[in-house]
Amino acid sequence: MSLAWEIRHVRDDVAAFHGGDAWGGPQAVRTATFVSASHPVLALGSAQPDSDVDPAVVSALGVEVVRRRSGGGAVLLVPGEFVWLDLVIPAGDPLWSDDVARAMEWVGDLWVSALDGLGFGELSVHRGAMVTTDWSRQVCWSGLGTGEVVDAAGAKVVGVSQRRTRDAARFQSMAHLVWHPERVAALAAAPRPTAVALATAAAVVPADASALEAALAAALG
Repeated sequence: MSLAWEIRHVRDDVAAFHGGDAWGGPQAVRTATFVSASHPVLALGSAQPDSDVDPAVVSALGVEVVRRRSGGGAVLLVPGEFVWLDLVIPAGDPLWSDDVARAMEWVGDLWVSALDGLGFGELSVHRGAMVTTDWSRQVCWSGLGTGEVVDAAGAKVVGVSQRRTRDAARFQSMAHLVWHPERVAALAAAPRPTAVALATAAAVVPADASALEAALAAALG
């Protein structure tokens, strides 16, 4: 089994990338894919109902709504304002764990290593049970799961979600370079959170996308 990472870049078609199934078969190999978007996208979790979103606000803001096949709440992707790293490992890989929750911890460790090199400050990987809030079902960044990264104040820096087959595991991880609590709140259906309630949920990474992607690629090595 090769332990080298195949690094890829996917641009524009977020919906198609979320919907692809080619990653999870018996021929799965280690891949690390950086994904970007050409226009604003709201990615709903696999089990999240469409009714969690306000269609009038979606239309007014020109946001495309797509569905990912991993769990969690909605994530707003604005071009140039996030770094998304999608990771696939085959079953039997040294990073593989049969424990579904603990399986995501190495992803958080990877991000901490990369962010440490950028001088981010004190960070930690959440290794406990899922932490929910009044709005975490609707808004991903309002809750906290195993493997996700938080700063010293407890704000989420990196979100992580997972999908598995018996042949492979896929981890979708993301950090904000800019955080729009007012826009995220407005996109949620009523009763919705306030922008104030979401303002401290996320901590942004003080780096541009290319620098953060380079740091992550180096950490993978």
